[in-house]
Amino acid sequence: MADFDVFARYYDLDYGDFLDDLPLYLGFAERMGSPILELACGTGRLLLTLAEAGYSMTGIDSSAAMLAAVNGKLAGPVKRRVKVFRYDMADFALGRQFKMVTIPVGGLMLAPHLEEQAAVLRRAREHLADEGLLVVDIFNPDVEEMARSAGQLIHAWTKPAENGATVSKFVSQTPDFADQLQHITFFYDETQPGGETRRTVASFTQRYLFRFEAELLLEKCGFQLENVFGSYDLDDFESDSENMIFVARRSA
Repeated sequence: MADFDVFARYYDLDYGDFLDDLPLYLGFAERMGSPILELACGTGRLLLTLAEAGYSMTGIDSSAAMLAAVNGKLAGPVKRRVKVFRYDMADFALGRQFKMVTIPVGGLMLAPHLEEQAAVLRRAREHLADEGLLVVDIFNPDVEEMARSAGQLIHAWTKPAENGATVSKFVSQTPDFADQLQHITFFYDETQPGGETRRTVASFTQRYLFRFEAELLLEKCGFQLENVFGSYDLDDFESDSENMIFVARRSA
């Protein structure tokens, strides 16, 4: 998997204001209770939101820089509710089980091979209590859009940074349809008030899945599907849904 330390400097600018999925996870947390495990927790966007709501949270991530950012945000009662560990999500053992395991915002696709994705799900199953719930959020692939945007440099956003600089993000992606891969590069251009600009380049590969492929993978890895939704509002999954949100339990 990619080294995500390079993303950590800009991760909160990139995803910190993404709030769409928080009510969904808060609802599932209310249903299931603590403890909760998040795989690929990044800098703690979801992890800390659930901890602030009173849930006991554990997060794992492969990036030391991401986890350092999480630890830098911990204070007061939230600090007692959060534990984070540096692990590859395809190979970890925490020695305990959880009432809910989450893999949000496409985290499963960061395992760039089918075998690695299966390993992630098996590790998740090992850490899920008998009556626990797995929630996996991935995007619904639009191969026509992937083909149209292949090789283009697309401006994603421009935002002010805390240090007074302005950061612009550009994205380029190249699909590999034979292997269901997207090779993605983020370009972060950080411009200081004096006009000096520094570019940071961060590349990774993600492997997308289609609905029934994902359902079969879950079954193969010891899960029984409870539902699949097409949005964070828990709408039914349809062909034009942007998301595929799989909710599953351990099979007998």
